[in-house]
Amino acid sequence: MTKIIDYIRNSQWQDFPSSVKHNAFRSMFDTIGVSAAASKTELSAIIRNHAARMFGGAGASLWWDGRKVSPVGAALANAMSIDALDAHDGQKLTKGHIGCGLIPGIMAIAEAEGIDDSQEIMTAMVLGYEFGTRAGISLHASTSDYHTSGAWIAVTVAAIGARLMKLNESQMRHAMGIAEYHGPRSQMMRCIDTPTMVKDGSGWGAMAGVSAVYLAADGFTGAPAVSIEGKDVADHWADLGQHYYMDEQYIKLYPVCRWAQPAVEAVLDLIKHHDITADQIANIEISSFDEAVRLCSMAENTEEAQYSLPFSVAVAACHGTIGVDEISTAGLTNPNIQAMARKVNVISNDDFNAEFPKRRLAIASIETTEGGRFSSAPTEAIGDPEAPVSDDVLRQKFDTLAASCDPETQKRLSHALGDLRHMPDMNKVLAIMQKH
Repeated sequence: MTKIIDYIRNSQWQDFPSSVKHNAFRSMFDTIGVSAAASKTELSAIIRNHAARMFGGAGASLWWDGRKVSPVGAALANAMSIDALDAHDGQKLTKGHIGCGLIPGIMAIAEAEGIDDSQEIMTAMVLGYEFGTRAGISLHASTSDYHTSGAWIAVTVAAIGARLMKLNESQMRHAMGIAEYHGPRSQMMRCIDTPTMVKDGSGWGAMAGVSAVYLAADGFTGAPAVSIEGKDVADHWADLGQHYYMDEQYIKLYPVCRWAQPAVEAVLDLIKHHDITADQIANIEISSFDEAVRLCSMAENTEEAQYSLPFSVAVAACHGTIGVDEISTAGLTNPNIQAMARKVNVISNDDFNAEFPKRRLAIASIETTEGGRFSSAPTEAIGDPEAPVSDDVLRQKFDTLAASCDPETQKRLSHALGDLRHMPDMNKVLAIMQKH
């Protein structure tokens, strides 16, 4: 445990390889872009109002809102707001998302504590991705239930927040233990089967992590964090500082569950290569892994749309892509999309089950009204670390999402975040997001 704590407390920006720095810039850029579009959701409005009412204070900002709340409240609301739009980055082995909860958590502490060094914030972010990926893998290996990202993000935010607060080794250890104990052990597949606003637990995890840091600073005890300190999970932590998971995050092109995106890409590929139009499609069969098969809800709201493979495939088949509008009112009330979704049948594939979570695969078969049948090869989603999207594509995604802001704000935000090769100005980024 001392080795892990020493690494978190003592690592500096210059210690990281150039690829790690570049991918950190990309993930920060991507997450902030998602936050802008996500702030327009009903979920975001509800949780921001809740934070202002129940977690008031003056320490940290509600992003894209203008109000100030406690750092605990800011972490809760900003992370849950990002989670409202399933377009943020993720990591395959964790079956979850690090930046969604980590970035709001560490930025809430940084703002509350007057930490305005962009390099320190970005260093904390990299350490959070390294710690968080291992925390997710470790938790999944140590329990039979599949918990949301919030469960292990709580410990991650506590560990990295303790660095920002300059807690000593004992306090840091207790912060992690408190966060693990108080963090949400929420059941991910329950929300997959019945999609609601609880989503991936990132908001409650970020809040529990920030709370744990301040509790530990005041002398509250809670060690050990068994998913970090347990002998049975030691192998997951052995390569910390040697192997960089920052280079193994994926970037999403569409604001829907990652598990649906291999099927989406397979369908788009068939449509492109066989020149199929939406009105020629009689039915679509998707063969994929079990977790994707359970994304089966017929969408009546955006939460159900984001966790529905048939709806995601239907949008792609009708529009050639999936945007925020398509998973919002415009798409949900579109009779063509709803009719197409009813043509989608999803079946389990044992070979793909064996590959999950390291690989997420799908095969699509389209039967046309003229009697033709076309099948794809096994397909993975675009944006995986093995086939990353370019910086230009990432910028296009950002511009699309940040278009929810006025043009001048979008331009200033993009400029503050930088060119993805140099340090962003996080003080300017935060100042822009403080404006309503």
